[in-house]
Formats: sequence, C-alpha cells, structure tokens
Amino acid sequence: MDRAPTVHDFSAKTIDGKDRRLAEYAGKVLLVVNVASECGLTPQYAGLQKLHEELGPRGLAILGFPANEFGAQEPGTETEIRAFCTKNYGVTFDMFAKVVVKGQGIHPLFKHLVEASGGKEIAWNFGKFLVGKGGELLARFEPKVEPSSPELRAAIEKAL
Repeated sequence: MDRAPTVHDFSAKTIDGKDRRLAEYAGKVLLVVNVASECGLTPQYAGLQKLHEELGPRGLAILGFPANEFGAQEPGTETEIRAFCTKNYGVTFDMFAKVVVKGQGIHPLFKHLVEASGGKEIAWNFGKFLVGKGGELLARFEPKVEPSSPELRAAIEKAL
C-alpha cells in the first residue's frame, strides 16, 4: 500500500454478526463512538440518535462500537445490547459487535484511530472520532463531549 491507511481499509462485525467493510461508508462523514450500556454517559445514546435523525439524510453515519474496557460497563451480549439500545433510546444508527478499544487485543480500527489522533489511549466510554468522506480522521472528542455540544456539531457540519 503506497498510501496511509484510512478507516475505509478496515472491517468490523455488525451487531448482527455480519462482516461489514467500512469502505461501504465511502462518501459519508462518520462519527465512530465506543459505547456502553451501564455508564454514567450512556444517556449520550439519545443525543447520538438525534444526530443520526437530523444529519443522517445529509450524509452523517454514526457507528456505535460497544466496548467493555471501562469499569466492565458493557457486560451484555450483542442481542442484549441491541435490545437495550432500541428499548431505551430508539437507536437506529449502525451498531457493531463488541470490540476491544484499548490495550491487549485492540480492534485494528481503534488502533488506527488512536494512532491517527496522536496515540493517546481512549479514556472512557463514548470517545468520539470524526472521520471525513474519504476515510481520514478529522477530529477526536473526549467522552464527556456531548453529541449536542457546539464544538462537535460545528465539526460535523463543516465535514458534511
């Protein structure tokens, strides 16, 4: 490969267990988020869903990746996670199978995103990576940055 890798070079399993090449999202702006069901930040699901509903038609795709590295706050199976997200937050954005987002066994996508954003490990659930239409990392937002925050909204709008 003569170019630096982009997000589009990776694949992941959907929450339904199907392999998905992230190249399928080429031309869309992505917000890649490591999520958890039993975290103080879990209500951010509502804000992510709102972003999906508002900006999805303009080309934003939200990709939720459940992870259990932080306080074991995502202990459920994929079926339990999907049921929780649907019942409590009406989630319709794309969800993926549980992954490791830091340390031993880190998913290659998250290894790439962390390295591309300076190498600092993800601090907690709901870390956000904004990816451009060509698969390049545009920005990284810490977990406490709400989906409705002006800085995140502005970055998404600019990327669209």
